[in-house]
Amino acid sequence: MTEKTYEHNTIADTVDAVLDELRGLGRPDRLAGMARYGINVDKAFGVIIPEQRRIAKRLGRDQALSLALWETGFHEARILASMVGEPDKVGEEQMEAWAATFDSWDLCDQVLMNLFEDTALRWKKALDWAGREEEFVKRAGYALMARLAVADKGADDAQFVALFPLIAQASDDPRNFVKKAVNWALRQIGKRNLRLHPQALACAERIAERDSKPARWIAKDAIRELTDPKTIGRIKA
Repeated sequence: MTEKTYEHNTIADTVDAVLDELRGLGRPDRLAGMARYGINVDKAFGVIIPEQRRIAKRLGRDQALSLALWETGFHEARILASMVGEPDKVGEEQMEAWAATFDSWDLCDQVLMNLFEDTALRWKKALDWAGREEEFVKRAGYALMARLAVADKGADDAQFVALFPLIAQASDDPRNFVKKAVNWALRQIGKRNLRLHPQALACAERIAERDSKPARWIAKDAIRELTDPKTIGRIKA
């Protein structure tokens, strides 16, 4: 099949063409399964991530197109927006506006992974959002911490050690998507290197002493992974 090209179109034309392509690739039979996993499918087509990545590769990085795709409100178009956005052109106003409209864990995580983790404001927003109450904004704070533990090769250990009090503080939050992001952040920091590993374990052990079900779950799951010989072997390697 001949691949579509949009290079000679206006931004509006390109957005229309991309939406048409997403509709064509969509599988309505996938929507029920997506919903079962906590994804908001009110404006979703049912397009898998690899298909979206193929479209993004063809489009290339284009900040104006990214903003226009986001404004459509369609689930896959918004994920695609994060794939074609230009990190060096993303400011705090955009980050706040997008985070305020996160309505699914996958949209939140894709935006962080594809775009926000490469912005100059990545650490500031992780800290800001960790203190917020909105479920998906708070998740974004802790999910961004998890992503920075993997992706920010230049960060020093002290930056991650400073996150442990925030992780402990949020460990009592019973909301599923927050709880899982807090756990994710703790585990990823602990797996970053052999220096942070014992400190993450100690944080998990302190969290285990808290009198709340979410905290005990977070601690138990983190300790299980961080004490697994296979995990320790991967960190050493």
